[in-house]
Amino acid sequence: MTQRILLMSSSRKDQLGYLEHAGEQIHVLLKHEPRKVLFVPFAAVTFSFDSYEDRVKPAFERLGYSLESIHHSDDPVAAIEQAEAIAIGGGNTFALLKRLYDADIVDAIRAKVMAGTPYMGWSAGSNVACPTIRTTNDMPVVQPPTLRALGLVPFQVNPHFISGKPAGHNGESREERLAEFLAINAPEQVLALPEGSALYSDGTHGTVLGERHAVHFLGDGRVKTLRENETFPLAHIEGPADISDWPAFGG
Repeated sequence: MTQRILLMSSSRKDQLGYLEHAGEQIHVLLKHEPRKVLFVPFAAVTFSFDSYEDRVKPAFERLGYSLESIHHSDDPVAAIEQAEAIAIGGGNTFALLKRLYDADIVDAIRAKVMAGTPYMGWSAGSNVACPTIRTTNDMPVVQPPTLRALGLVPFQVNPHFISGKPAGHNGESREERLAEFLAINAPEQVLALPEGSALYSDGTHGTVLGERHAVHFLGDGRVKTLRENETFPLAHIEGPADISDWPAFGG
């Protein structure tokens, strides 16, 4: 079964409006088909799920797709099983993953997407599509039961990637933080997505979308550029060998 997965770095690019840069990327996923998108707003922390839906819905309607948030459903598992497409928005990745487990929909989302239902995520929604959330940029404001995530793609992604350090910043750069991950978790590798870029996956191959190239961090200081519209086998980026026996987050 061919999968349809779109992992966007961000909801905004430069000075553009909310998801304004992402129209063509979303059309690549949904193919202008008249699908109703089930939105998962669980990454929201400082604003309500209602307000999150109100922010996202007009962006999809402008593209010709309807959208409704899962928080209106009395049966989240059934909502996932009946979904024509699934979108998970950005916010805090730890809060998102905890709420996905609390709602008992992790396995349902994975099964639905692996069976061919289109999935899109941005920011935190892209982080949870990885095997784990270990390469999120977010603060762990809550403790999910595990770092294991949806595993829709077989390797780790780092959204919101920006190279170097702002003037006066003495903390680690993103490259330095990813180098720490690579050193501890070798031979795993990471795909970094700058703002505005995205990864489209069909389950076998990935394609870089947007106007900014992605960066493949291979470890040991090795870096490979993946250009816009470049397609590559997903197996070329090393993921975790087996996370089935991982302990819980606090274990």
